Amino acid sequence: MKLTAKTSIHELTEKYPFLVEFLVAYNDKFSLLKSKVAQATIGRVATMDKVASIGEVDLGELLEAVRAEVEKQTGTSIEVELGGAGAAGGDGDAERLETLKQIIHDLHDGLSLEDGKKRFDELVKDVDPSEIPRMEEELVKGGLPVSEVQRLCDVHVGLIKNALEGKQEVEAPAGHPVHTYMAENEVITRIVGRLDGMLKALGGGGSPGPELSEALAELAKIENHYVRKENQLFPFMEKHGITAPPQVMWGIHDEVRAMLKEVRAAVDAKKTDEIVDKGVAVTRSITEMIYKENKILFPMVMDAFTDEEWVEVRRGEDELGYAFGGPAAAWGVQGGAAEASPADSSGLLDLATGKLSLDQLNLVMTRLPVDLSFVDVDGFVRYYSDNPDRIFPRSPGVIGRHVEKCHPPNSVGTVRKILESFASGQKDVAEFWIEIQGKFIFIRYFAVRDAGGKYEGCLEVSQDVTEIRKLEGQRRLLDWD
Repeated sequence: MKLTAKTSIHELTEKYPFLVEFLVAYNDKFSLLKSKVAQATIGRVATMDKVASIGEVDLGELLEAVRAEVEKQTGTSIEVELGGAGAAGGDGDAERLETLKQIIHDLHDGLSLEDGKKRFDELVKDVDPSEIPRMEEELVKGGLPVSEVQRLCDVHVGLIKNALEGKQEVEAPAGHPVHTYMAENEVITRIVGRLDGMLKALGGGGSPGPELSEALAELAKIENHYVRKENQLFPFMEKHGITAPPQVMWGIHDEVRAMLKEVRAAVDAKKTDEIVDKGVAVTRSITEMIYKENKILFPMVMDAFTDEEWVEVRRGEDELGYAFGGPAAAWGVQGGAAEASPADSSGLLDLATGKLSLDQLNLVMTRLPVDLSFVDVDGFVRYYSDNPDRIFPRSPGVIGRHVEKCHPPNSVGTVRKILESFASGQKDVAEFWIEIQGKFIFIRYFAVRDAGGKYEGCLEVSQDVTEIRKLEGQRRLLDWD
């Protein structure tokens, strides 16, 4: 065995159990090692360089002391190598990322999740769990598709749970967005527990009853939880340079949405086997997402965001609304009123075909029977109309966010193609129509150009045309009855 800065305490004490007592006696700050729980959790990710830092001792001296104790107790000598000290972020990280990429590629080519997990365990045995999002970040920046990084989640979730066992969950004051998210996770966990019980009964030969549909309807409210993350939490993460984890999580959100839809379809079709199989899959995915939120996402953003940013997050989430009861207190709310626009609304804006006050213009834009969003020439969202009955949710967090980050990963390619075609002058319009919850939605994108034809941005117009499609004949007289 070679003793280096990156040798884990778990690996070392597994081979030489007597080192536990030795290290505790060596430095009072190592007394945590006497705990079996600490050995099984922190010990798995704590390396010798981190241990030296905790004990505020010289790494070289610590390694030499351990080497001498092993030789004294066993009569055998082990090699000490200091070359790995301080190498975080250097060649070691580069090699680890390359190995991680290869695991993902092998999974794509058919490697079993079990074999992938074994290789992943070996790869990250000396990495703190908080580094996993950073590794995801580097993989995406290196050109690996988000969908491929997303495949890794099923492999490393078990490892993360082992490493974080017993770790204190982050705390936030009542009314703080993180407090609200975590309270919602408790509600969602209870719903999932009830649903799992019903699925177990079905698997044992039971029949689906109305309570199953009711539980699925309650669980469907998770959409609001995900929408708030996507529209408020993720934009602020991106401002802090945390871009890959939001993309990976959004992809998982979409998987959960699709699975919930499949379960509901199986219930409607009364296909018991499908209900059980798909139901178990979706509750597992939701449970794993809750764990990632509580143990990784929320601690990360609590450290990254300022209080001012959290106030903005809360304000935007209030606009989007809540599905599981809402905030427990009025944290960060300043009198409940929106800040006044810095523009002088008493004057008139000289438009191309008339003049309107700023107030009048805002009223007109929010009374149009369409949703509007404008993206500038560089792809950043600059405006959206805050209509009372928007088709697609928007909140202030979207302003200044790149449009590619406002869409799920599987739609980014289409968004990019549209904007590139508009900017090059190849196309001026793109149209789509979809059906959502019984509504027929017409979505159009228009290239916005100045009088000389210069591209200035893209206007998105979405409209519910369900009732319009039903029109026949003519109505030439007023009829309000």
